[in-house]
Amino acid sequence: MQIGKFDLGKYPIILAPMDGITDKVFRKICKEMGATLTYSEFVSADAIIRNVKVSFDKISKNEDEYPFVVQIFGNDPDIMGEAAKLIESAGADIIDLNFGCPMKKIVSKGAGAALLKNPELMLEITKNVVKNVNVPVTVKTRLGWDENSIIIDKIARELQDCGIAALTLHARTRRQLYSGEADWDYFLKLKSDPSFSIPLIANGDIDNPQKAKLLFEDYGVDGVMIGRAAIGNPWIFKDCNDFIIKNTIPKQISINERLAICQKHLNELAAMKNEKVAIIEMRKFFKSYFKGIINIKQYRVALLEATSLEEIYSIFNDIKNIEEKV
Repeated sequence: MQIGKFDLGKYPIILAPMDGITDKVFRKICKEMGATLTYSEFVSADAIIRNVKVSFDKISKNEDEYPFVVQIFGNDPDIMGEAAKLIESAGADIIDLNFGCPMKKIVSKGAGAALLKNPELMLEITKNVVKNVNVPVTVKTRLGWDENSIIIDKIARELQDCGIAALTLHARTRRQLYSGEADWDYFLKLKSDPSFSIPLIANGDIDNPQKAKLLFEDYGVDGVMIGRAAIGNPWIFKDCNDFIIKNTIPKQISINERLAICQKHLNELAAMKNEKVAIIEMRKFFKSYFKGIINIKQYRVALLEATSLEEIYSIFNDIKNIEEKV
């Protein structure tokens, strides 16, 4: 798959942008685990224009994070265009436009998935951003606002005509949020449309290597994007690469391996931010890091209640003993 000058190979496995999740540390871990491409947390175009430090911190990239995608949201074409220029100057290799976030706090501002109700404004924003930057511009969106207003067939071609370099489609409507099943048939429809020629990245319900391979082989997509399934499970990228490229059945990751990755995540967060922030932020990862381990509940509760790194390290040692007793 090619996005602008960037050759991402035949089977790119991509980390989705997730608010509060895909910070610099988690992206680094996912990259080390085999993610082909990583996206920042989304940032507000308005905040970028106002030079809000927190937003610029979110788009700071790791040394080996190349290419690096920054995702922005907003609903004003001029502000989005100006913000894109600033983001390009800050080092983004690709800029992604968020036209699909279903979260109320974003939709209520007329941004994200709200633009599915105003496709003309979506196209105006896209044209202005493409015009303002020299790096490739991509779009992430959904099928439509609801099942009665699915617009992806038409808007995909129109976005392509605006000059975007790739389209990521989460195959649900905004009304669905993350419920029900993603309708992968829309990937087939787009890939069979001769007038749609830019790379198509599939998103939605990709939670194992078998599904990723199926999307490449049977649906003809150019890339797959993994979001929620990567939280506390960054080795999913290695598993996908091994299964698709090497035809190797993924092995169950050991408790010790999970602990090593989780502790690295915690330590690097503490080094980048501080101990207190790292402990709070890791609470949304602990459950997933240790999912499926027998007799883990008491330790997971303890991790959520821990207030120091020393406490957490002690709990990690107790978890390690679970495996030693097996």
